[in-house]
Amino acid sequence: MPYTPSGFFCDRLIRERERRDGEGSLNKPLRFNGQDYNTLKQEFLQRKTLFEDETFPATVESLGFKELGHKSNKVKNIVWKRPKEICENPQFIVGGASRTDICQGDLGDCWLLAAIACLTLNEKLLYRVVPPDQSFSEGYSGIFHFQFWRYGDWVDVIIDDRIPTFNNQLVFTKSAERNEFWSALLEKAYAKLHGSYEALKGGNTTEAMEDFTGGVTEFYEMKEAPKELYKIMKKALERGSLMGCSIDSLVPARFETRTVTGLVKGHAYSVTAVEEHKESKVRLVRLRNPWGQVEWNGPWSDNSKEWATLSKTEKEKLQHQSAEDGEFWMSFEDFKKNYTKIEICNLTPDALEDDKIHKWTVSVNEGRWVRGCSAGGCRNYPDTFWTNPQYRLRLLEEDDDPEDNEVACTFVVALMQKNRRKERKMGANLFTIGFAIYEVSTSMHGNKQHMQKDFFLFNSSKARCKSYINLREVTQRFRLSPGEYVIVPSTYEPHQEGEFILRFFLLMRCGSMTPQPAPASAGEESEEDQQFRTIFQEIGGEVSTERRREALNLSFINKDLKTEGFSLESCRSMIALMDMDGTGRLNLQEFRHLWNKIKQWQGIFKHYNTDQSGINSYEMRNAVNDAGFRLNNQLYDIITMRYANESMNIDFDSFISCLVRLEAMFSKSVRWSSFFFSDILENNLYTKQNSTFPFPRQVSKDAK
Repeated sequence: MPYTPSGFFCDRLIRERERRDGEGSLNKPLRFNGQDYNTLKQEFLQRKTLFEDETFPATVESLGFKELGHKSNKVKNIVWKRPKEICENPQFIVGGASRTDICQGDLGDCWLLAAIACLTLNEKLLYRVVPPDQSFSEGYSGIFHFQFWRYGDWVDVIIDDRIPTFNNQLVFTKSAERNEFWSALLEKAYAKLHGSYEALKGGNTTEAMEDFTGGVTEFYEMKEAPKELYKIMKKALERGSLMGCSIDSLVPARFETRTVTGLVKGHAYSVTAVEEHKESKVRLVRLRNPWGQVEWNGPWSDNSKEWATLSKTEKEKLQHQSAEDGEFWMSFEDFKKNYTKIEICNLTPDALEDDKIHKWTVSVNEGRWVRGCSAGGCRNYPDTFWTNPQYRLRLLEEDDDPEDNEVACTFVVALMQKNRRKERKMGANLFTIGFAIYEVSTSMHGNKQHMQKDFFLFNSSKARCKSYINLREVTQRFRLSPGEYVIVPSTYEPHQEGEFILRFFLLMRCGSMTPQPAPASAGEESEEDQQFRTIFQEIGGEVSTERRREALNLSFINKDLKTEGFSLESCRSMIALMDMDGTGRLNLQEFRHLWNKIKQWQGIFKHYNTDQSGINSYEMRNAVNDAGFRLNNQLYDIITMRYANESMNIDFDSFISCLVRLEAMFSKSVRWSSFFFSDILENNLYTKQNSTFPFPRQVSKDAK
C-alpha cells in the first residue's frame, strides 16, 4: 500500500535520523516492516508458540495476484507447511551451503536462483545475506531472517517458516537434500520484500546479485566482448564478484527451450569457475543451470572424451563429477559461441581494473520523475528534456591507466529505477531508462542552477549510456577529462512517473557529485505603487479576508487571465502567511508587500500564459526562477503535484498561492517551511497516484 502523506513525512524524518546513527548499514540494517528479529524471537519463545507473520501471511495474497492469484487453479491445492511437517529432522543448512542446494520449482525465477548459486561461492557474502545462526532445534520458534541491499540501504527481512507445498513437496525452490531449507526460506524472504512470490517471475540475474551485495554490475555482449574477457572473468571470480550469463531468444514463445546441445535459451545460468588446463592450455568455464538438471552435452561435458586426457589429480582439482546436477564444464571458446551475454556484479568498481586496491567514493542520490514537472523524457523531446533531474559532477584529477596515455578520470554511473517489481500487481512495468552526460564550459563553472533548455539545444552530450533499456538498472563505465559535467537521468518517454537512485563511483581523490540546483534566497521587493495606497484606503484600512479578496480581484484580474479570481481559501492563506504581527489582518506595510509581489508575479504569469490556459507545468520551473526562487528538484515536484490540474496546467490563482507560500517560506524559513509542508501533507493535497514526499538525500560512503 502507498504511504499516506503525513505517514510518509514522519517516516522520512525517522529515516534521516536513523541514517545518522548508522541505520541502513550492513552492521545495523533497517527493520523491514518495522519488525525486529530478536524481539519477536524472544517473545514467541516465552509464549512457547510458533511465529506467524501477519505482514506476509500464509494466504493466496502472498502467492500472487494473477497467475498465482485467487482466480488461478494453480493455488487451489497449495498447502502452507512448516519444515517439521514436511520431513523428519529438518535442517537449515546441511554440510555447508552450496550451489547444489538451489533447484528451481514451479516459478520463473531462474534469474534469482542463478544469483543465489553465485552467492554460495563466497562464504563471506553468503552469510551476510543468510545469517547462519538459525536452526530448527535450538531456540526454534518458527522465525527466520535474511538481509538484502535495498536502494542504498541494507534491510533485515523476517519471515515465518510456513512454505507453499503440493502433495507434501515444495512448490518453489528446494534443495537437493530433502531436509535442507535455507534456499526455500531465502526465496520466501525475497518474495516478501517484493510483495509476493509471483512478483519474482522473470528478471535479470544482476538484479538479485546487487540485492545480495550492494555491488554494481557491468554487462558484456559476447559479439562485442573485449579480447581480454577470459582474464576479466578470472579476476572477477578471484575477487568475489558474482557472474551470470544467458542465451538470448529472439522468439518469446521459445523462451526456456532446450537446444540440441543441452543449453536453454532465455534462461539464466551461473558462472561458478574459470580455469586453464596447464598442459594443454585449454581454457575452461564451469556453469550451473538453476534447474539442477539439463546440461551441456558438447566437448568437456560430464561424460565427454576430453576428460580422459586429464589425470585424476587434475580432475579432482576441477571438481569434475558425472552427475545430473545442472553443473557442467565447457571450453571458453564454446562458451563465447553459445552464450550471448555475461553480467558481472563487482563488489567495488575497481575489481576489474588491476591488481591494486583503490579507494572509491560511492555517492547515492535519490531522485524522482514527476509527470508535468521533472519527467521530461530523453533527448528526443527537447522541449521537456531539460526539466529532468540534474546532477553536477566534478572530475578533479586524472587517474592512472597504463594502457592509455590520455589524461582522464575513470568512473561508473549506475541509474536504477525503484519499486517497479513490487508494483507489478498494480500494472507497473519497468520503464525504459538511460542517461546523458554534458560538459559544462569553464565560464559556467560558478553557475549552480538547473541547466535550461537552450543549454541542451546548443550543446551535444559528452558521453551517454550505450542505449535506453527496460532494465531495473543501466550501468556504464566512462573515462572523461577533468572538468565539470551535468548528468541527466531520464525515462525514454516523457510524463512517466517513478523514483530512482543514481549511483556514482569514482576514485575519492578524483571528484565529487551533487544534485542541482541548490536553494537560494528569494528576490527583493519591487517599488511601491501609488495605486496600492488608494485601494488600501478605499476599502477601510486594515483588510479582512472578504474585503481584501474583493480589492485584489478588482485590481489584478482581467480578461487576459481567463480566471474567476482568487478563491476565498487563497485569500485566507495570503493573510495567514503574510500576517507578520499575528493579528489575523494585514496592515499597510504587510498589504504593500503582498501588493507589489502580486504585481510582479502577474507579469511573470502573463509572460508564460501564452495560450491563455495557464502555465504549463514544465514552464513552472522557469516562472518560479523568474520570481526569484531557486529550488531543488524535489520542491518543483511537490509544486507540480499540489497545484497542476489534470491537464498539467497551473492557473493564476494557484500560481499566486504557490508563490505566496514560497515567499513566506524563504522569509521565515523555519516557521513557514513547516507550514508549507504540513499544508500539503495534512490537508490531503498530495493526491496523485503513487506519490511520495521526496526529500533530497545524498549518501557518501568510502569502499575499498
